[in-house]
Amino acid sequence: MTEVEREAIVCDVDDESELNRFSDSASKSVVHGFSERFLRLRRRYLPAGGGNRRDHGSVKLSGPLVSGAAYCVSSCSMIIMNKIVLSSYNFNAGVSLMLYQNLISCLVVALLKFSGVVSVEKFNWKLIRVWMPVNVIFVGMLISGMYSLKYINVAMVTILKNATNIITAIGELYMFRKRQNNKVWAAMFMMIISAISGGITDLTFNAVGYTWQTANCILTASYSLTLRRVMDKAKQSTKSGTLNEVSMVLLNNLLSLPFGIILIILLGEWRYVISTDVTQDAMFWVAATASGFLGLAISFTSMWFLHQTGPTTYSLVGSLNKVPISLSGLVLFNVPLSLPNLFSILFGLFAGVVFARAKMS
Repeated sequence: MTEVEREAIVCDVDDESELNRFSDSASKSVVHGFSERFLRLRRRYLPAGGGNRRDHGSVKLSGPLVSGAAYCVSSCSMIIMNKIVLSSYNFNAGVSLMLYQNLISCLVVALLKFSGVVSVEKFNWKLIRVWMPVNVIFVGMLISGMYSLKYINVAMVTILKNATNIITAIGELYMFRKRQNNKVWAAMFMMIISAISGGITDLTFNAVGYTWQTANCILTASYSLTLRRVMDKAKQSTKSGTLNEVSMVLLNNLLSLPFGIILIILLGEWRYVISTDVTQDAMFWVAATASGFLGLAISFTSMWFLHQTGPTTYSLVGSLNKVPISLSGLVLFNVPLSLPNLFSILFGLFAGVVFARAKMS
């Protein structure tokens, strides 16, 4: 699961009570297996009594810190690693990279399932037919995200992604009659100002990249809205009547494989992948493979962190996490920066935090 996918799913369940139910159902499949193993080790090796209680307190304290750190590191590393693969190695086959990452996700989830670490729903043709519109948008969302990141610096991608929140809010208003409070609309107005001023002052402005990012915002919002619309029907199509996030990760990535293969053939990417020198570089494959594992790590660490804390902390940390992502992107890739553009980026990050706080009120 990529960062945009995770944000789309979280955006889909922004109501606190709804997010709590999502947290319980989605994270138990991963967390429960680790928790039982942890408890068995505690009962076997740790003494009972006061020392045990002190250890329990330290575990409760370290749980949110460790899970939060893991979530932030994996989220930041995923975006940076994708930027390295696409820009530093000048890899011009975003669909092929998506296919490779999704294949890694499928293999890892399948391995975890057979190991008994996670539980996955049994798929059937009825569920696949219901889920197909979601998956088509999912593939478009990933591909547009790849190409936008290739042409735009990390900080501006992060700021421009705020437009997804605006499109989603408008879609919720017309599709679900869900109204936002004035604080939310004020925060979104701040996001619009930061995106426009950031684009105007961007010294590395690239029209192709901004076009891809606009498409990505539209597709990410569409993914969130479509996911909400088909979720109940998808759950009814499973034997258990539920569909946890692990199952969604496997279903999305599995169904995307034939789409990716077809696009690679139609776009002629396979010729580029075979002939380009970059695919002969072992370090390129290390970076591409790491990006695949990091994409899946975001899914599991986000579930773990949500289970350890709660929707309020989770949403706020997600917004604050954009700060180190943006700053590290500026530093690592030596992005030319003007003072007005830096101010626009910081203002956009601030608007994101204000938006998260407004959604909680």
